[in-house]
Amino acid sequence: MILNAIAWTARIEVPFEGIRSQYPDAAKEAVGEAVVTRAANAQVIPQPWGKLTWYVSGELGNSETMTVGEAVIKPGQQNPRHYHPNCDEVLHVVRGRILHTMGTQQAEMTAGDTVSIPMGVRHNARNIGTEDAVLAISFSSAHRQVIGE
Repeated sequence: MILNAIAWTARIEVPFEGIRSQYPDAAKEAVGEAVVTRAANAQVIPQPWGKLTWYVSGELGNSETMTVGEAVIKPGQQNPRHYHPNCDEVLHVVRGRILHTMGTQQAEMTAGDTVSIPMGVRHNARNIGTEDAVLAISFSSAHRQVIGE
């Protein structure tokens, strides 16, 4: 962000996706051409129903093609119905039991189950178990958009 502000102040044209530094910051460590993001630098967003944790995204600066994270849903809680207008989502149940609604269909899912949700399909997950439901979530865009969350 600072690099883009400097370029803008110097009246250098800044592309829509911004200017990226070729040097990793303190939160990341270059390994060959890959970037390791340490767990302490994940973006954690508390929610009334649980929390979202982002590990990879355009916003974090460690991918230009994907968003990867984790959703934790407390027992008896659910995330709001929502959809993604710019990307597909893959949701994998790591722990717990959920009732996942996609459009007008519902599927009970347990640890090891995976669902692929196409762009634009309204969906949400409700924890129907007695422990936190942990969901690994991945999106086909580094700049995941969401409507309704």
